[in-house]
Amino acid sequence: MDLELRDKAILISGGAAGIGAAISTACAREGAIPVILDRNEDVARRFAEHLSSEGHRCELILLDLKTPEDCRQAVEDALRFCGKIDGLVNNAGVNDSVGLEHGDPERFEHSLHSNLMHYYALAHFALPALKLTTGSIVNIASKVALTGQGNTSGYAAAKGAQLALTREWAVELLPTGIRVNAVIPAEVMTPLYRQWIATFPEPEEKLKSIERRIPFGHRLTTPEEIADAVVFLLSPRSGHTTGQQIHVDGGYVHLDRAL
Repeated sequence: MDLELRDKAILISGGAAGIGAAISTACAREGAIPVILDRNEDVARRFAEHLSSEGHRCELILLDLKTPEDCRQAVEDALRFCGKIDGLVNNAGVNDSVGLEHGDPERFEHSLHSNLMHYYALAHFALPALKLTTGSIVNIASKVALTGQGNTSGYAAAKGAQLALTREWAVELLPTGIRVNAVIPAEVMTPLYRQWIATFPEPEEKLKSIERRIPFGHRLTTPEEIADAVVFLLSPRSGHTTGQQIHVDGGYVHLDRAL
């Protein structure tokens, strides 16, 4: 199926590693131009060189997204590189374990800032360009917003807010033709996830215990499976889909995990 993404400029935050890298790769393979926004210079440059070596065009913006001005600069750079923005994927963030008991209000506020504020700021600054192209926004959220996890109040609050903003923006932007959707992963094997697993005394046993709780196939979701859903939502092929929360999780949230 042709997803009609050829030559579309897609701005992807956290686009050089993990789920973000899979999204950037999927966009490139569909003929789109991933505009990779990332703060890790070494990783981002290696990834961009890899895409280029496969014959794909991509653009790289090295920024940390700490301030609204960083987000404004990212959008301006994307427009300078491509002259347009056809899609925005809000993806950057980290589960930083700021809990209710093992945390404090200052760290909670910082967690919200790190995981939520740039979702709003990038969408805000990209909106004029998205209106010109009738673009699409995809927010990457997390099952933590719906299931809880324990000891991660900041991340859970940010992810819940992302889902609320997805519906809010979908409503606000109806007159513009801009569609807004969210993709909700659960357990995905990324480099950060593997690092987390490695912190347990018996990592492989911990991983197996998690896999047993995933109903479909008893395995973790791959980043590529998340990316496939994202590129579909970015594309005109999903032209009547907006305000949706798409779970790509092997049934983790909605099916009985005892199956």
